[in-house]
Amino acid sequence: MEDRFARLRRIPGRSLVGKSPRSVAGQVFILQVALVVLLVACAVLALVLQSQRDTGAEARRRSIAVAETFAHSPGVLAALRAPSPTAVLQPMTEAGRKAAGVDFIVVMDTHGIRYTHPMPDRIGKRFVGTIAPSLAGKVHTESVNGPLGHEEQATVPVENDAGHVVGLVSAGLKVKNITSRVDRQIPIILTAGAAALGLATAGTALVGRRLRRQTHSLAPDEMTRMYEHHDAVLHSVREGVLIVGGDGRLVLANDEARRLLDLPPDAEGRPVDGLPALEPETVELLTSGREATDEVHLAGARLLAVNQRPTDRDGGPEGTVVTLRDSTELQALSGRAETARERLKLLYDAGLGIGTTLDMVRTAEELAEVTVPRFADFVTVDLADDVLHGADPAATATHMRRVAVRGVRDDHPLYEKGRLIDFLPSTPQARGYGSGCLELVPDLPSAAGWRAQDPERAGKIIDYGLHSLVSAPVRARGAVLGVANFWRAKERGPFDEEELSLAEELVARAAVSIDNARHYTREHALAVTLQRSLLPRALPEQSAIEAGYRYLPAQSGVSGDWFDVIPLPGGRVALVVGDVVGHGLHAAATMGRLRTAVHNFSTLDLPPDELLSHLDDLVGRIDQDETCPETDANVVGATCLYAVYDPVTRRCAMARAGHLAPALVRPDGGVTFPDLPFGPPLGLGGLPFRTAETVLEEGTQIVLYTDGLIEDRHRDLDEGMELLREALADHPDRSPEDSCQAALDALLPPRPKDDVALLIARTRALPPDRIAGWDVPPDPAAVATTRAAACAQLDRWGLSDLSFQMELVLSELVTNAIRYGSQPVHVRLILDRALICEVSDGTSASPHLRYAATTEEGGRGLFLVAQTTDRWGTRYTPEGKVIWAELALPGQSQTR
Repeated sequence: MEDRFARLRRIPGRSLVGKSPRSVAGQVFILQVALVVLLVACAVLALVLQSQRDTGAEARRRSIAVAETFAHSPGVLAALRAPSPTAVLQPMTEAGRKAAGVDFIVVMDTHGIRYTHPMPDRIGKRFVGTIAPSLAGKVHTESVNGPLGHEEQATVPVENDAGHVVGLVSAGLKVKNITSRVDRQIPIILTAGAAALGLATAGTALVGRRLRRQTHSLAPDEMTRMYEHHDAVLHSVREGVLIVGGDGRLVLANDEARRLLDLPPDAEGRPVDGLPALEPETVELLTSGREATDEVHLAGARLLAVNQRPTDRDGGPEGTVVTLRDSTELQALSGRAETARERLKLLYDAGLGIGTTLDMVRTAEELAEVTVPRFADFVTVDLADDVLHGADPAATATHMRRVAVRGVRDDHPLYEKGRLIDFLPSTPQARGYGSGCLELVPDLPSAAGWRAQDPERAGKIIDYGLHSLVSAPVRARGAVLGVANFWRAKERGPFDEEELSLAEELVARAAVSIDNARHYTREHALAVTLQRSLLPRALPEQSAIEAGYRYLPAQSGVSGDWFDVIPLPGGRVALVVGDVVGHGLHAAATMGRLRTAVHNFSTLDLPPDELLSHLDDLVGRIDQDETCPETDANVVGATCLYAVYDPVTRRCAMARAGHLAPALVRPDGGVTFPDLPFGPPLGLGGLPFRTAETVLEEGTQIVLYTDGLIEDRHRDLDEGMELLREALADHPDRSPEDSCQAALDALLPPRPKDDVALLIARTRALPPDRIAGWDVPPDPAAVATTRAAACAQLDRWGLSDLSFQMELVLSELVTNAIRYGSQPVHVRLILDRALICEVSDGTSASPHLRYAATTEEGGRGLFLVAQTTDRWGTRYTPEGKVIWAELALPGQSQTR
């Protein structure tokens, strides 16, 4: 006992005092750190506040100076009056911004609509800030969170010679770009704080060292308490503890060690090799003094895990300390625990690896990949053929399609993947499919029922070495979708009852994913069918263009992409492409409504910008009708591009609403993207749409597409446009159909994430010899002259049979133009798929068809025209209106 107290007195007290977080040295150090941190924080805060005030004042002064200078610059007033202020002002503002060192100079109209901005996509959008004071002629400064971040900006008016405000100029800077004294003084403050902390640390270390030297021993009460705790722990712990001295004698043995080793009462103090109960291997370990970790030694009927470490590492007495644990039961449980761990790991991997896609075949393959070879040597998965098409499964195991086969070897005799199988009722597959319960065949050679399916193949399976089978039904939400078969070969033992629950759990995880994929397949097929029914099934017959198109639905679902080719009067044709925001049935249905609306609006023969305006109003009304009351969020939005091509004049008029600009492939193979005026997406309202006209060479290809063709998360928009240019360029003789396929091959991944609509139209020009026209003077006598000229032209075209009808149409239309219209009056005949007669005049008043009473002298002209011609109508031009009528050529039937 005296030796024990002697050893306890050598326990270093310095570790108990020096490391205590409540020691005097520790408390002094914490106080010093707190004071230094507080002083540094106050200094930095004061400096930052002062800097922010100076920064804001500096930013406002510079912003006002730059804005006023630019507002009074020569040429600004003239630029504001120009047809395109952005084209003149954008280069001026960018040059001024860089020269003045500000972050932006924005010129806007009196409504706050930007003409310029450093970010071109912000041009045309509303200015972020207050403009009312500046409209009143005042200079206004403010701090806003704009497109560039936290900005200090000044807004000044631009006044004309009469003193009226005709525009606004705003200049500003991002606050973070204004340097101040804080950048130079903060490092000094932080350096001083770090030095103070270093001095505090050094002082604390000196104090702690002095305290450790003065408290190297413990007080008597602390010594008593330490011994009591040590003795209580030593004798109550459920682990054997031995201390062996350097001379090989047993110094200490606790109660658990005595029990495990069956030591005599006087064992302490005796040599270890003289204790009779110890095995020779254990004696050799205890006397060797070497380190040991969880070495298993026999002690009677027990298996002990022994750990041994030397005690003289930190200056202690020479010897070793030994711990003992009874691992007899642990060894018995270790096999079952390892098996359970492997099964849990298999279930965990199955949860991560099965059901990663909404593809039934892929899910079945994932089940086979996870379970081979960890659970079975071979796995086959058979699904009802109806399930693969999204339908409900049949009641019996017939028409089962093998969708997955995997094994440790490839030369197996099992049915191959893709085979259609009708399982007989005696097979475990059919029984499991019918009952929904697992079927275990622990010994295939002795089982007879499964042989009836294919006796020859069954013999090959047994000869191959497969001896055990578990057939698990793929069951989800009360429906059995198929069966999964787990096979084991002779290298492994047969399946047992405990493994059935594991097989059931594995298949259940796959079944839910397969059922989800089944529902997705059905809904996706319905949505795709709906969308395809809303798209044109074939392009209409017309002579203005040669067209090719492609529509590809996304793998993840349908959306609202659409295209159209619409014949218009006068041999013209309208080309349309659009995209509804969102995916699913709602987007497809909205697309159908918009496509129908475009067809209806096109019959009015409106210019592209007016048609988009009507379409914008329609989308706005749809948006109001379908707004979600819970979130008050808009649920409809769309983009659209509408183009009208005239083969007579080769003019193409285009307007777009938030859509990407088309590509034009010239006859020489060059590709350009026209600078088409940008309009807002449909449904936003507020900004007008603008039409751009261009004259196209015959053979030019107009390429219309949706954003799914060029946009991808792995590349930016400019890269996609360049890839499209490369795919279309240098192939002037390629047909539109071939160009469509080339573009898809160059830009689309194997599984596109978004729908793609692509329409390519090669322009044609109507030959001059198929067009005839005459100016008509304002004299009723000119009607006869015009009729004669028209009949002569019909004779040259070989259409003399239509002379009587044409004379009647011309008489009525030209007479009405002379009587009710204004100059100039012009007649044009066009020979296309039909004979087209156009009479134009300088008024916009539209005639109306009416039924005249028997007592009325007039009112029958248009009625006769309508009865005589195939179609007729009115379209408006910037110069007035055109009344047109179509006559079917001989051998053609009227379509009205």
